[in-house]
Amino acid sequence: MRYHNITTDDMLNGEGLRVVLWVAGCAHHCPGCHNPVTWDAEGGIPFDEAAKEELFGELTHDYIHGITYSGGDPLHPANRQEIASLAEEIHRRFPDKSQWLYTGYTWEEIMQMEQMAFFECLDVVVEGRYIESERDVNLAWRGSRNQRVIDVKKTRKAGEIRCRE
Repeated sequence: MRYHNITTDDMLNGEGLRVVLWVAGCAHHCPGCHNPVTWDAEGGIPFDEAAKEELFGELTHDYIHGITYSGGDPLHPANRQEIASLAEEIHRRFPDKSQWLYTGYTWEEIMQMEQMAFFECLDVVVEGRYIESERDVNLAWRGSRNQRVIDVKKTRKAGEIRCRE
């Protein structure tokens, strides 16, 4: 897996103060994307132990509410395995920290993917491709009206999608 940046003290990509991992690789190429530099799966730099330790160091701070995976797309085939391992490790080491994941895939598409057991570690998935004609700057945590902010734990418990607003 490759990444472009680790943002600390972020307040825009989920609830509370967060650390954000911006991964490389996105196959959706949504017109109007706010981060097209992350589309190339070979872009950025390798996600190594130093990057992982930087994330973990940030998560030790009491004022950090959790981590957000964004990009690019954390569920791009080049990223899935390492994101899964990272989410599981963070869940074990920092069980009180929330985990959010942004993806261009819909919930229905995600549920068809293999090796998605790590979703049990996630709290929120912001899903769906960005559609420029549905852009709405007044929406919390998403860019276009078609995207959903899914509460993963409530969705799994109910057996149907439960969105947050």
